[in-house]
Amino acid sequence: MSTSPITEAAPLSLCAREPHVPADRLVAEMVPPPRFDSVRFETYVPDPNQPSQSEAVKVLGSFAAGLGGAHATGSGRRKWFARKPAAPAAPRGVYLDGGYGVGKTHLLASLWHATPAEPALKAFGTFVELTNLVGALGFQQTVRTLSGHRLLCIDEFELDDPGDTVLVSSLLGKLVEQGVALAATSNTLPGKLGEGRFAAVDFLREIQGLSAHFRPLRIDGEDYRHRGLPEAPAPYSDEQVTKAAYATEGAALDDFPGLLGHLSRVHPSRYGAMTDGVKAVCLTDVQPVPDQSTALRLVVLADRLYDREVPVLASGVPFDLLFSDEMLNGGYRKKYFRAISRLTALARDAKGLVEQ
Repeated sequence: MSTSPITEAAPLSLCAREPHVPADRLVAEMVPPPRFDSVRFETYVPDPNQPSQSEAVKVLGSFAAGLGGAHATGSGRRKWFARKPAAPAAPRGVYLDGGYGVGKTHLLASLWHATPAEPALKAFGTFVELTNLVGALGFQQTVRTLSGHRLLCIDEFELDDPGDTVLVSSLLGKLVEQGVALAATSNTLPGKLGEGRFAAVDFLREIQGLSAHFRPLRIDGEDYRHRGLPEAPAPYSDEQVTKAAYATEGAALDDFPGLLGHLSRVHPSRYGAMTDGVKAVCLTDVQPVPDQSTALRLVVLADRLYDREVPVLASGVPFDLLFSDEMLNGGYRKKYFRAISRLTALARDAKGLVEQ
């Protein structure tokens, strides 16, 4: 690609980055994403026509306050000679059950902030981030790493992959034995998207032996999924994207097919680190994603960019054409709809990068 007309400093490249992330950073980064840094129960505005929303705030506040004392096993960590502790009689977990747009993630992050424990004793992440942590550390090391925590919050617990569901359920079972409190939201099962339904029955069935540890907390409200996906902005030209990348401090410039290939060589647990210091992502030649494995990796990158509020400027096809009809009608379709929605929002944020 010729850049001779452009005099600004060369932009960054995600494809040039293969970060090696130490285990302690992976765990330290399990906190609410930046866009939820300032949320609290007090900033959640319940719908006066939905009393379950006010009730959820009250219940979660009490739940958080109850986590401020000693670890449920009697101490922060078990001694090596101690017997396996008995599981707590009362539920040590809450499951936030509600449709899209009722503020489940806001409430989950507020619970994390309200729990009276230092950040090192609380963890917050999506289901995908938790499975990536197990992939990076191994199952036993993940158990040892998280076993001293007061609280583990899991956003978007995914019920569409039986293998990962069993893996995470097994992990949570080990953590419950250590006295770790749990809180979760979940996505819908395949075939259920857009039905305006609640997922508690599915969630409690899929986690099987853990169901007794969760108290379902239903949060009623308008289901915004029926409004459909926002229309993606029209893509720019390669020249516009390249010029904006050179003119924007901290921007990364990559060819989209090349980036997809690079993602296959970097563990998804490192995608967040790959965006360190990046102020904008500029992509040329965006094309439909060729296969499901590639698509799922792109979903993870989209989540990390969205968490960090990194604008995305692109040429090629619009983001609502990234995934095939087969993908959008398959078992992982909620992930793909989420990625389209998030990339579309980030594309709108990037409009200011292009000179008018």
